[in-house]
Amino acid sequence: MSEYTFKLPDLGEGTVEAEIAEWMVKVGDTVKEEAPICAMLTDKAAVELTAPVSGKVVSVAGAEGDMVTVGSPLIVFETEAGTAAKAPEAATEPPAKVSADKPEPKAAPERVSASAGHRSTPAAGTSGKVMTSPSIRARAREAGVDLTQVPGTGPRGRILKADFESFMVSGGRAAATAPAGPQKRIGTTEIKVIGLRRKIAERLAAASREIPHFSYVEEVDMTALEFLRGHLNSTKGTDEPKLTPLAFLGLAVVRVLREFPQCNAHYDSERNVLIRHEAVHLGVATQTGDGLKVPVVRHAEARTLDDLAAEIRRVSTAARDNSASRDELSGSTITITSLGKLGGIASTPIINQPEVGIIGVNKMVNRPMVIDGRVEVRTMMNLSSSFDHRFVDGYDAAAMVQALKELLEQPALIFMPL
Repeated sequence: MSEYTFKLPDLGEGTVEAEIAEWMVKVGDTVKEEAPICAMLTDKAAVELTAPVSGKVVSVAGAEGDMVTVGSPLIVFETEAGTAAKAPEAATEPPAKVSADKPEPKAAPERVSASAGHRSTPAAGTSGKVMTSPSIRARAREAGVDLTQVPGTGPRGRILKADFESFMVSGGRAAATAPAGPQKRIGTTEIKVIGLRRKIAERLAAASREIPHFSYVEEVDMTALEFLRGHLNSTKGTDEPKLTPLAFLGLAVVRVLREFPQCNAHYDSERNVLIRHEAVHLGVATQTGDGLKVPVVRHAEARTLDDLAAEIRRVSTAARDNSASRDELSGSTITITSLGKLGGIASTPIINQPEVGIIGVNKMVNRPMVIDGRVEVRTMMNLSSSFDHRFVDGYDAAAMVQALKELLEQPALIFMPL
């Protein structure tokens, strides 16, 4: 007998470490070569690794959620004498394109053959709608479980081992025949905070802890802008994408930042320097299956309305289908965020560090308003904004939002020469 140590390979794009998303084996298990052993999370993808040799699992690098450095031991196998010698020497060489810069939308996570050091095809039977490991698919087939009914808590809704086991413990197979009427429910479900969700939590906690937020809410009469938007959309062909309010807001933000440059800035805490930007790189907070991402529209100040609208659509779509590059997910100088129809009356958006301001959009509703002594139905929307009070005074923050309000209520001003 001998031992074979499999080290974490380079997962591409200069990755120096990866997070253990899910173990598919445990110490004491006997596995065959090419069997799935774990899923690793990088900034870009969930990558499934397979066993480079057949043998018994002696030890693993850590628990789910732990970080492992590229080139360090990931798992140790006890093998038959001579097996280790047959195993590839280049287990830590980079697999070809495993970082999944542009994965196919809704596709199952890629499997990376650790022994071959390159991408292999998804497991047979993958429908493209449910993302999980081959081992869980096999268990589901044996148990007669429809995986589309199992809630997944992993990246992009991936079904983890804990999700499947929780579903089974809760009587998932018998759910369809459960008696009608209210039933007592017992037990708890523990969900480890890992991957993108952990990074989101860390960033938001740091922003809330380190930045003294000043929030300001103002209502805006969007009636004229909505009339203009409706007219412009009526001139477009049926196959042309329609303009959204976000594009008009983006242009208005670009314009007011000329008057309030202190709001288009980064704070470098290490050097204690405030960096004001001439360019407006507009962050667009986007809800995705993995959590909130902020893709960036570069040089919004140099774009027309249609161009800005198209770029907002492009980067938002790329963020949702995980095809966005690293550059497209970083470098914004100010962010706008919208909950769409869930926008509510007001919100308190958290600043996207190292920026110093964020503009939040709430829901548009028709409300009766008093105009020149008459009651009229107007299309109203609130802007909920937050600013870093260390560098943006409350007066300036309020003045900027008021300037933004004027542009949105008199949309022709948005297009006037500066």
